[in-house]
Amino acid sequence: MLKTTLAGSLPKPLWLAEPERLWAPWKLEGEALAQGKLDATILAIKRQEDAGLDIVGDGEQARSHFVHGFLANVGGIDFENKKTIGIRNDRYKADCPNVIGPIVRTGSVHSAEARAARAHTRKTLKFTLPGPMTLVDTLADDYYGDRAKMAFAFAEALNEEALELEALGVDIIQFDEPAWNVYMSLVPEWGLPALERAKQGLKCKTAVHICYGYGIKANNDWKASLGMEWRQYEDTLPDIAKSSLDIVSLECRNSKVPIELIGLLKGKDVMVGCIDVATDEIETPEDVAATIRAAMNYVPPEKFFPATNCGMAPMNIDVAYGKLASLAQGAAIVRKELGGS
Repeated sequence: MLKTTLAGSLPKPLWLAEPERLWAPWKLEGEALAQGKLDATILAIKRQEDAGLDIVGDGEQARSHFVHGFLANVGGIDFENKKTIGIRNDRYKADCPNVIGPIVRTGSVHSAEARAARAHTRKTLKFTLPGPMTLVDTLADDYYGDRAKMAFAFAEALNEEALELEALGVDIIQFDEPAWNVYMSLVPEWGLPALERAKQGLKCKTAVHICYGYGIKANNDWKASLGMEWRQYEDTLPDIAKSSLDIVSLECRNSKVPIELIGLLKGKDVMVGCIDVATDEIETPEDVAATIRAAMNYVPPEKFFPATNCGMAPMNIDVAYGKLASLAQGAAIVRKELGGS
């Protein structure tokens, strides 16, 4: 009941990458970098355990970015000749790799860090992968000429990776789809069907994470343009509730999402964002407990997973783990109120 977890990424240690940056450059090379990534993964697992989380993850310590980390072992992509495109419906411009041939997984992507994480924790292990729609929206395309077709090609590659992660002992596989809060009308058309293809054959729990993005300026500026209520979830949650996904991860803390929208996911497990990743202010345990109490009007405690709003990669590392400790302590407050332990 009220098992705590994080959305995905965590800051990397100072010896591995430059601090408080998205796309943080690596400080190591070659074999030292490969070993450093595994050491950072194990450290992230242990620090999550120390913070009191019930469900832990690799913290995406071995990835330069939540999308591009997966692309490392995917063929058909030109990383050398990047194109500047508008992503997230032209919210901001980015230099993106270009798809120039058939998308195919050329080998295991995350098996090394998955093995390291599984070997060093007995807790429930969650692993994140980018979703097909978000992958499509973060790449230039000189090959497919059809976003839905490219999404299904990525779904097949993601499915291969997900099945391998499951075989390595991962308990929950989460697909990150922030693009689902941008292209709402396309979610039922091809976004959700592509994700169903990506999870095909999995027996472990599956989740989708849908947020309003990292706490970076471009996302914060966009949020400021959304008005007094953010109702994007209202368009997509009814369709997601009918899907075969087990868990849905949403942003709630300090957002303008009407809390009652969570009720559209009746029957699903819900990861409710109780930690704001757009501020360095560390929530108190009582702040977290208050968010949990409000959301429990719409999600029963046995289906409620207190979490972070989004990934924490660009944050100060001590702030990030301080927030995770408050998350665990706040959930413990409410558990005690409910008669649990």
